[in-house]
Amino acid sequence: MSAVTAGKSGDIDASRDPVMASAWDPAQMHSQTEQGKDPSQQITEIKARAVSKPTKPRIDCVDGCRFALVMPIVIAHFARFSTSNRTILKVLTQENVLVGGFFVISGYVSGYVSTKLGKCEAEEKKLARPELFFWQRVMAYYPLHFLVSSVFAPMFVWVERLYTTPWTTTAFRAFLNYTLLQAWFPLEAEIWNQPTWFLSALTFSNITMPTLVLPQVAQLSKVGLKRLFTALTTISILQKVSYSETSRFHSREVLAKPMYPLLWNLTRFHPFWALMEMTMGIVAVRNVMLDTEEDRKTKRMNPLWLFVASYASLGLRLTPLDFNDAIIRGVLFVPLFTKFLTALHRDSLTDSPSAITRFFGSSIMSRLGGLAFPMFILHGPIGQVFYKKSIAKRLWGKAMPKVFFPVYLLIVLFSSHVVNEYFVKNKGVQAISARLSQFLARQTEGMLQDKKAPLSQPSS
Repeated sequence: MSAVTAGKSGDIDASRDPVMASAWDPAQMHSQTEQGKDPSQQITEIKARAVSKPTKPRIDCVDGCRFALVMPIVIAHFARFSTSNRTILKVLTQENVLVGGFFVISGYVSGYVSTKLGKCEAEEKKLARPELFFWQRVMAYYPLHFLVSSVFAPMFVWVERLYTTPWTTTAFRAFLNYTLLQAWFPLEAEIWNQPTWFLSALTFSNITMPTLVLPQVAQLSKVGLKRLFTALTTISILQKVSYSETSRFHSREVLAKPMYPLLWNLTRFHPFWALMEMTMGIVAVRNVMLDTEEDRKTKRMNPLWLFVASYASLGLRLTPLDFNDAIIRGVLFVPLFTKFLTALHRDSLTDSPSAITRFFGSSIMSRLGGLAFPMFILHGPIGQVFYKKSIAKRLWGKAMPKVFFPVYLLIVLFSSHVVNEYFVKNKGVQAISARLSQFLARQTEGMLQDKKAPLSQPSS
């Protein structure tokens, strides 16, 4: 049995396709019957049109991969409160490597949803209003960011008052946080809820998608895609080497501060490098979407080996090849993880997918993958409550002991489940987000695509 869910895909849901949806629409069937056409004949014709159009099944196994990325990131940010073993900490504290996988998956899904299967074309209907495309993507994550920022804002401001931070600086940081601009400011990239720099970089990448990236990448053949992926990887590595030549090629001591913190922030946070990795994900999924029948018949590598290889790159910290996070991310982890996604995708389309594909496509991994985004947003503020010295000392007398760390992880999981079920999936929240997307798209029309006014008629 295939590891993909036929006919379902969230944004890729075939039931939302106008052709597929109309097949069983009672109102439309009644209208057609009134025109004198036989209902059974209408069903046959509509189903024939639906079959002629390639459908995109939901790739549940890719959803499951999100959890494999977010869980070690959640652990990494507060790992020093879980153990004193320096060797274990060297392996666990590599969140700056793993986050590259999230940008790749974001591009992978965006490319899958917004380009055509088997054709070198973008989905014109999805990209016809680029401003709406952009705002819809932002509103997929901004409501939760706004909620968590507002709930924990008193704590963030309180901490700044403890350090006698000027009110003007606090106001500026609040502005950067709520406008998702912090990734552009290396000195302020980790303000308030530190992991949300990711959303800041992702927002810039999303604004380039509907006009500059997706339509252009969609036009490429497999040869062009291969060359583009090589070019993107080379540019990404070049930047990492540039940083390492200025700083150091090998990783620093566990918990030690980087030699050049602002340069390090520009390397790991800057939105342009996030765009590189997101585009790699688009290139990767396009390669799979252009597979021919002959391509599908060729024997594929088991995705397990690429998964093991990508995560094994984290183990280099324990060897003489203990390169810094930037080098590991650009040279090894991101390319290997991207290849793993394409292998997993192809394997999921076969009649007998491998064990790892079935595992990541299982219902439990899909549900855990659905918690990845809430976990990413919530774990920082929750961790500050228990482990940030200025807060924990006043609330609990001291930072929580190491034995508490599993409890912290359970609190993050439970809180993420509650937020996911009662806020992210809430129909009211989704409706407000949809209306806001439409409103903002109208207000910014022409921002991403020039709507030329008709030439004025010459006066007689």
